[in-house]
Amino acid sequence: MQNLTKYSNRHYFIPRKIVNSSFNLNGNLKLSRLPVLRQYHVLHRMYKKYGVGQSVLQDYLFYQRYLLKSENCRNFSTSSKRNEKQDNNNKPPQDDDPVKHIILGLIKLTAAISFMIYIIRTNIDPIMANIGDGEGSVSWQEFVYEMLAKGEVQRIDVYPSAKVAKVHLYPGAIIKGQQIQHPTSYILQIPDIEHIEEKLKKVERSLGIQKGDEVQVVFNRSFEMLQYFPFFIMAVLLLILMRLSSAHINMKHFVGRFNSAQFTLVDPLTKHGKDYLKQPERYKTLGAKIPRGALLLGPPGCGKTLLAKAVATEANVPFLSMNGSEFIEVLGGLGAARVRDLFKEGKKRAPSIIYIDEIDAIGRKRAESMIEDTGGEIERTLNQLLVEMDGMTSRDDIIILASTNRAEVLDKALLRPGRFDRHILIDLPTLEERRQIFEYHLKKIALQEKPSKYSGYLAYLTPGFTGADIANVCNEAALHAARYKKKIVEGSDLMYAIDRTIGGTKKINSTVTPSMKRVIAYHEAGHALVGWLLKHTDALLKVTIVPRTNLSLGFSQYTESDHKLQSKEELQDKMCMMLAGRAAENLVFNQITTGAQNDLEKVTKLAYLQVQQYGMCPTMGLLAFDEELTSTRTKKPYSKKLGNLMDAEARRLIAKAYENAQEIITENKDKLERLAEALLKKETLTYDDVEKLIGPPLYGKKRLIEPAEFESSVPTIELPTANSATT
Repeated sequence: MQNLTKYSNRHYFIPRKIVNSSFNLNGNLKLSRLPVLRQYHVLHRMYKKYGVGQSVLQDYLFYQRYLLKSENCRNFSTSSKRNEKQDNNNKPPQDDDPVKHIILGLIKLTAAISFMIYIIRTNIDPIMANIGDGEGSVSWQEFVYEMLAKGEVQRIDVYPSAKVAKVHLYPGAIIKGQQIQHPTSYILQIPDIEHIEEKLKKVERSLGIQKGDEVQVVFNRSFEMLQYFPFFIMAVLLLILMRLSSAHINMKHFVGRFNSAQFTLVDPLTKHGKDYLKQPERYKTLGAKIPRGALLLGPPGCGKTLLAKAVATEANVPFLSMNGSEFIEVLGGLGAARVRDLFKEGKKRAPSIIYIDEIDAIGRKRAESMIEDTGGEIERTLNQLLVEMDGMTSRDDIIILASTNRAEVLDKALLRPGRFDRHILIDLPTLEERRQIFEYHLKKIALQEKPSKYSGYLAYLTPGFTGADIANVCNEAALHAARYKKKIVEGSDLMYAIDRTIGGTKKINSTVTPSMKRVIAYHEAGHALVGWLLKHTDALLKVTIVPRTNLSLGFSQYTESDHKLQSKEELQDKMCMMLAGRAAENLVFNQITTGAQNDLEKVTKLAYLQVQQYGMCPTMGLLAFDEELTSTRTKKPYSKKLGNLMDAEARRLIAKAYENAQEIITENKDKLERLAEALLKKETLTYDDVEKLIGPPLYGKKRLIEPAEFESSVPTIELPTANSATT
């Protein structure tokens, strides 16, 4: 301890060399009291100079700041808006998570301890370190004949880890005719150290030493246990880490109140979860049991998570949320522990709502055999979730919400009544719902007119769009207006945003040659012409040959309907319109290109749907096979003969549609040429342009929606096309 400096009231010992170099002091200077851990400039010097203490000092500084400023710290956040606050000074975010620093500190401490023990074991032998104190070495022959045979050995200390023995002699022992004053102990090297007792007994018997007069042998294994100390420390730290991970799921990440979402114009059926928690007596008096859970289903972007937030806000109860992927970790058993902690917290705060987003991460179907077993950790997590939802300790005042867009992969035990009693389908928004969503998002941007002036027409232009797609359209319109330094968002910006969402951005630098562009023009003109002349097709909005980034060289836009039922005639006309582009290429140029690949894929799928699922083929009869069962990866539920018949019928339907398309284009070839030449000049034709060129459609305007007034009153901004870019 001579080389150590002690600072009173701190109980920290620091090597004097470190202190002197840090303070630039002489080693003879006496330092009585110095609050080292309060001197930040000193710690900074030590932090920069000494790598071993660098991480320890860093962690200590964090703990000191954290403990001083958070005496009454809370583990739960009560508002999600806290996460939305931004630092106006653009300062880098500081990581003040105590659990993270504890874990990092433990890991660093373990590494430091292991390194020090390794140094001690390899460089400071417990026996050889004392040779400088007067100990000598002796061979086995000298030990036996000069010491043991003459009765001069008092005791032997054996150190198995060092493979040496320390021979202690009696005071005044005579070795080789001389009395030994110093040293009184010798080091004996023994390769086979574990069998020294047996070897020593044989020697004593050969020397005639009687039983009871043997030399005392003491095994010293204290340093041998030192090699297991790092593993013991690591095991303890691992246990602490597991407890921290399970106990600190960090409720601040999943406990909160959402004030950003509320019910407005929502179907009353979706408000039942709110009534169950706010007025449970009304149901219990009639003997009804409150549903345990509700599963929100639907395509991505339809608002499942937003609806869960609205339920939490309206019910006015604690809302605990967690993602399905957060349950699974590398360490086994943490998933089930986190499920227990989540429901334990929910029971403390009952009545409450527990929400699990993307539950398919832990709710997949369990393996039916050992061969199909893909992950025991996921199954243990699922089993714990099933027990918590409807087990021996489940409660009625906790409602579980979960959302997924892959309900087909969930385990059947998770979907049964008593767990997820309600399956709420949040489908793609209808026309009226799209109009309301557009009005909601358009209120947030600076428009030229009121949102109601745009919402109706935009809703008709976006069939199949989700709420997320609509929000993206409004945002793209605002970005486009800002890009051209406009003060307000105009109608042309909204139309640009829809085109960008459907077909991607325009390609400014394109490699389309004039001859290729002519083929594309006739291809798109064929689609537009046949769709214009058929009865069961949608109304044309526009046709364009401007290349876009989604690999399409042109496309036609129609006012698609939201009808769920389609007749056989409607499907036949759709197939005919899809094949019209290929028919126009063949008729005009007497050759075909790869431009019809996407059309052929759609036509093939539509033909097989009529044959295999819709029962619209007379030769097949009223048979229907699920699409999953007819895939090539599964065993077919029908014979090979029936499969060949399906293929023949699909080819017949496609051939019939192609013949109809060729017949229509042949009879109206002059109209096809007028459309194609106009496309080559203007690149984009609207409904009015097509009507001026080839006359009104034979079967009326169908479901055509007249463009809003803003579209004709605001000039459109044309980006440079492929032609202008090359010239």
